Amino acid sequence: MHVPVLQKEVLKYLDPKPNQNFIDATVGEGGHTMSILERTSPNGKLLGIDWSPEIIENCKLKIKSFKKRAILVCDNFANLKEIVKRERFPAVSGILFDLGMSSWHLTEAGRGFSFSKNGPLDMRYSPQNPLTAEKIVNYWSKLEIEKILREYGEERFAQKIAEKIIETRTKPIKTTFQLVEIIKKAVPSGHQHQKIHFATRTFQALRITVNDELNNSEKAFPQALEILKPGGRLVIISFHSLEDRIVKNFYRSRSPIDLKILTKKPVRPQKEEIEINPRARSAKLRACQKSKRTSFSSSPSPTMGGLGS
Repeated sequence: MHVPVLQKEVLKYLDPKPNQNFIDATVGEGGHTMSILERTSPNGKLLGIDWSPEIIENCKLKIKSFKKRAILVCDNFANLKEIVKRERFPAVSGILFDLGMSSWHLTEAGRGFSFSKNGPLDMRYSPQNPLTAEKIVNYWSKLEIEKILREYGEERFAQKIAEKIIETRTKPIKTTFQLVEIIKKAVPSGHQHQKIHFATRTFQALRITVNDELNNSEKAFPQALEILKPGGRLVIISFHSLEDRIVKNFYRSRSPIDLKILTKKPVRPQKEEIEINPRARSAKLRACQKSKRTSFSSSPSPTMGGLGS
């Protein structure tokens, strides 16, 4: 059975109660969705969103017993306000973003998310997305590739990897294993046996770029705060420093105006959870509560609230 990351902590900070309405902006394998629905019975509703149509179909099967209380939508959470308006979803007590990639994408999708499985260089969450990883590695310039590897992968060998990609693509680069071999040739041998696999950062950078992940998050978080009713809670789980920085800065910029930060430092998984689910090791949860009196304002405050790193 799939156990979602930081499940107990999500429930603690979202604090779902009977008959309240929630949004799970990243349904994934449905673990958080199910636990929220259980806590909000008998009449609480949940709006679940995911960009991958297969994930939505899989989740529909899992939540059959909650069918009357759950609405599942295949869409990008960057369109959160529009989705809520379209679905006429009532007063929202809490919103969850689990920004981690679903295990399904690594094991079942067949879209090249994993460097340990051979597959097409796709990396799209949605088949409607026109950009693929294959297009980036075969058609983008050396400077463009180097830039995303450095900025989105925080890859120290970004220049060498970009050069090696350009040098190799006289024949099309189509598969994950082809790309892994190229990265291996570009990275010094002493760095090929580190704790983090030498291809991790490149694959991360490509996935973030293909799906415009960071921009989508920056668009979605202010919408989430606006949608929440006064006193409603926003819980965000991130998995790398770039995401966490966006969450932290958003909370800081809003805290003097219309939210209270509930987690001064990010909440991390316990040792026991990491042993069961090693992918949880990099998870960071940050939570806030929309002010009960202050109405939402779209302009950030120049004052920065106190929030640990």
